[in-house]
Amino acid sequence: MGEQQHVKFPQEVIDEYAALGIDILALFSAGHLGTRMGVEIVEASADRVVGTMPVEGNTQPYGLLHGGASAVLAETLGSVGSMLHGGSTKIAVGVDLNCTHHRGARSGLVTGVATPVHRGRSTATYEIVISDAEGRRVCTARLTCLLRDVRAGEAAEARTRD
Repeated sequence: MGEQQHVKFPQEVIDEYAALGIDILALFSAGHLGTRMGVEIVEASADRVVGTMPVEGNTQPYGLLHGGASAVLAETLGSVGSMLHGGSTKIAVGVDLNCTHHRGARSGLVTGVATPVHRGRSTATYEIVISDAEGRRVCTARLTCLLRDVRAGEAAEARTRD
């Protein structure tokens, strides 16, 4: 995740958060868990969020990509999309995540692409398709986030988070 400066955000999103003094790269990152797992967000907008994660280091005892690792990637990407949809006055909180695992992956990078299924005033739902390096679907996930108003102090907290 150290290369986050390469994330592509729409200019209006960059401008909105910069005006509030919020570090958009930190706010829309994969967080500490995603960092440990090697999640990198490549592209981010309310319409499409793309990220990658290495299989190595994220496997179960049989050497296959752990289903929980796929869930972390899916929730990260869907949450970023939901936050971008909600804008700077909302916080996205995951309330439902389901994952269907279609095939195993033993090596390389997996890529997740999150696209909106529903974007409302109080909830956002994203479908996340995770594929292996050959473009084969490894997992299909769906995440629904509650969009709640930012409480006093939360914006400042986001600015100071590690």
